[in-house]
Amino acid sequence: MNEKYELLEHIHKDASMATYTLTKLIETLKEKDNKIKGKVEDILKEYAQYETKVKAELEKHHIKPTGEGNMAKIMSTMEIKKEVKSDNSDAAIADMLIKGISMGSIEMEKKVKDYRDRVDKEQLQLAEDFLKFQQQTIERLKEYL
Repeated sequence: MNEKYELLEHIHKDASMATYTLTKLIETLKEKDNKIKGKVEDILKEYAQYETKVKAELEKHHIKPTGEGNMAKIMSTMEIKKEVKSDNSDAAIADMLIKGISMGSIEMEKKVKDYRDRVDKEQLQLAEDFLKFQQQTIERLKEYL
């Protein structure tokens, strides 16, 4: 891949994995009475918007975006089911999401710093917006702890 688009590819992978994981979490919580479900659905919509936007940007440059591999998705699904089975309280779900989003946010922050001088302003702005979204999402989830 052209280094010029690696930052966009990273955003796409992160947003794609989050979309997949949040969808699985919502499916797992379907029969449960959690107040956090609405918040999770809102977060899913925002991640999906980033995924779509970045995918379109990559395709505009004739780059086929890739997501995380099947093994990562299988592990994610298993972890969600295990965690929800162990404790499906809103606090436990918020904690799980905060930890996952925090890992993505840390990686995104590193990428923004690494690529700051190597990508155009629009890509950098998109990455910074995505990072800000992740950080705000963490703050919004803290109300459930």
